[in-house]
This record gives sequence, structure tokens and C-alpha cells, in this order.
Amino acid sequence: MPRSTPFHAGRPIVFRGGTVLPMTPGRRVLADTDVLVTDDRITAVGPRLAVPEGTVEIDASGGIVMPGMIDTHRHMWQTAMRGYGADWTLTQYFVWYYLEHGRAFRPEDVYAGNLLAAVEALDAGVTTVVDWSHGLQTVDHADAAVDALQAVPGRFVLAYGNIQQAPAEWTAAPEFRDFVRRRITGDDMLGFQLAFDVTGDPAFPEEPAFDVARDLGVAVTTHAGVWGATNDDGIRLMHEHGFMGPDTVYVHGSSLSADSYHRIAATGGSISVSTESEQSAGQGYPTTWAIRSHDIPVSLSMDTSVWWSGDLFSAMRSTLGADRAREHLAAHAREETITHCALRADQVVEWATLGGARALGREHDLGTIAAGRKADLVLLKNDHSPVSFPLLNPYGHVAFQAQRGDVHTVVVDGRVVKYEHRLLDIDLASVRRTVEQTVRHLRSAIGEEAWVNGMNPDVPETKVLDNPYTYTDYRSTSTHSH
Repeated sequence: MPRSTPFHAGRPIVFRGGTVLPMTPGRRVLADTDVLVTDDRITAVGPRLAVPEGTVEIDASGGIVMPGMIDTHRHMWQTAMRGYGADWTLTQYFVWYYLEHGRAFRPEDVYAGNLLAAVEALDAGVTTVVDWSHGLQTVDHADAAVDALQAVPGRFVLAYGNIQQAPAEWTAAPEFRDFVRRRITGDDMLGFQLAFDVTGDPAFPEEPAFDVARDLGVAVTTHAGVWGATNDDGIRLMHEHGFMGPDTVYVHGSSLSADSYHRIAATGGSISVSTESEQSAGQGYPTTWAIRSHDIPVSLSMDTSVWWSGDLFSAMRSTLGADRAREHLAAHAREETITHCALRADQVVEWATLGGARALGREHDLGTIAAGRKADLVLLKNDHSPVSFPLLNPYGHVAFQAQRGDVHTVVVDGRVVKYEHRLLDIDLASVRRTVEQTVRHLRSAIGEEAWVNGMNPDVPETKVLDNPYTYTDYRSTSTHSH
């Protein structure tokens, strides 16, 4: 039975007495503060607000109210295979999706993955996701992707891609232009980008695709600095041909030179950092450690649930860990000791919220809590968890203590989509059935032996070093004498 809730269109909402992280300049913390939402906007922020009659009150005391989180790079179409590639390297991922079994995905399988990913994002307080959708082999696949996104009350950006064709080929197809005309209508809940990679070929075969993006007036998002796949040559070619700008989002950026970072910084682009991905798959060492000194804007992303988690708490935690680990390691190599961490908890919380808004050109209305901004909000509160108290350092709490189970309430565009830890108006059983159909299809199309083998790649042999102490007799002479 559907839950009865007091929320309906047009009824104002107020979060009462929370610890508010507005993500406005100065990293302020507003204790015992209310946030009033009317229609799709935040209309007031302050203590003990007077509110219109009939306003629904949500008790935020003991909790944290923060902007909705923004993931700038997630291959949502792959989510029906959650956890399948947990032991993959990037090479194994490329082989599986690009060369072998990725072609087995039908439009309905893209729909299933997108649907599950969209629901999962809302559940974790991720109110905006860039669907880095490079599985769109046909326009039918693209229509299915959008159908799924529009079936869920979240905010999404379709980053249209097709790994089975060259960018210049699929962007030139008449059916692609027809898709853009039909489905990309200026809906505030559905943005649009082009998603393709630049190989570094001196002929720069991607130039026609950049021209299409410019003609459509949309941004390009590209996997850059991926070890063995994309490198400095791709960045140089983009720069020399005038296709790097403030709206360009470079994903990973992990194995680039200082020259490439200078080019990105000079043209105002941003890097989408997927630390769980970079430190596991092999794109290069997670990027923030290398780019902090270049003042390049950062957003966070989760990449794909084929390997990793689908929440930005993991992204914040792993990014802090990887950055600090590298900083300590470099200092130890110089026989020095780090006494003050350079990367702070409040910075990764900003990257997970306002950083994503900036990457999408939405910093004017997303990523902060202030009157007039869009009402995309998250309340972290869990009275049933001993980890919810004491709440001493709110930014540190978000980055290191909180998890998806602490997401109490989620509001997107003024609509409450999760309340008291439960998703609203989402039939999870139906989503499960849709995903199960896709899993059955993929197992059948691929074959059971290949399916099992793909999930269990060979383990390379490792040599255990000879240990000279194994053969030492530690019994003392005094022991022998007794």
C-alpha cells in the first residue's frame, strides 16, 4: 500500500531547527536554522521562520540540511549489472563493454539500468546526475534512456554517447538530430551534453563532433587523462582547435601532464573526479592531489555501479583518503612529515554540491541554500543510529560519518521524493522486475559460461618474497640449557 504523506503540489515545506550547510562563501554553518520551500524555490533561510498557514513542518533538529548532491559522471545504463565487475581492471571493462558484450544491450536494458540508477541516486541524496550515456547504439536506445530518466522525479543531464561508432559518425546522423529536436525541449529537469572521447589521433577525427556540439549550443564531457586510452595529445588537439571552454567537463584527468592542466585551467574547464574508479581501475592516481595547485574546479562522480557504490558519501570519503595518502607518501619520500592536511572536509562537501552545479553551469540556482535558489535539498538525520550524534563538525560528519542510510528527506525541485528514509511514489518492486528481465536477457545472450567467467577474471600469479627470518631459530641458549 502506498504511504500516506502530507505532501502535495503547492503546499509549502519548512525544515525546522536543523544544522544548515548553505555552501555559500565562508563555509558557514547555520545552527538551529529553518529552511522554507515554496513551490520549486527556497524562499527563506533563518531561525524560527514565520511560515504560511498550512506549511508542512519537517523536524530537522539533530540533523544536517545541505544542498542536493550532484554527480557529474555516471554510466547509468550499466546499473542493472550492479557489482558484476567488482574485480575488473579498466582493460577488462573496455573489452566487456566496448568489444564484446556491450552490444547485447537492447533499448529496454538501457531503460532498466537508467531507471535503477535514477532511483538509487535519489535514495542517496543525489538530486542531479549526469547520465554519461555511451551505450546509445541507436536512437531507440536514447529514447529508452530518456524515458527512464523522466519516469523518476530527479534532475538529470543526458550526456549522449555511442561507443560503438566514431563521434563524427553518430553526431552526423539525421536520426540523432531528430532525437534532439524531439526529446531535448528545454525541460529544466533534463539537461543535455555530448559525451565522447578524444583519442589523440593527429588528424583530430573528433572535430566534426565538436562542431555539432557548438552548433547545438551544448557542452562536451570527455574522458581525459585515462592511462592507455586518452592523453595529453587529446587535450592539446582540443586546445589548438579552440574546443576547450568553461563548460567542458574532463572526466578523471588522472594521467595528464602539467601542460594539460594549464590548458584546462586557462580555458576555465573543470574535472570530474571519480576517486573510487581511478584508484581501482587504473586511469591514474586520483586526480585532486595533482590538480589542487592548478586551481582547476572540481566536481565528484561515481562512474559506474558495475564496480562501485552509487553515492557521493563514498566519493567524498575516498577522495579525502586518496589525496591525503599521496600527500603523506610524497612527504615521507622527502623524509618530511605532514603536520596539516591540505585538503579539508568542507572542500569535498563543496565539490559534491556546488562543484557539480558549477560544472553544469547551474551555480546560479543549484548547489547552495539561499532564498531564490532551486529547492534541491537533503536532510541527513537518523535517530536510530548511534553515529548520528554528537554532531560537532558538520562538514567532517558529512564527509566521514554519514552514509545513504542517514538520508532522511530528499527534495527535488520543491517536491519531496524521500521522507523518513523511504522513497515516495516509486514502485521499487516494479523496478526490480524490470531489472531482473534485463539480467535474464544478458545472461542468455552472453551464455552462462561467458557470464560467469566475465564476473570472475583470472587472478595473476604473485610471488611471495623469500623471508630470511622463516629459517631462524629464536630459541635462546639459556632455553637450551634448561
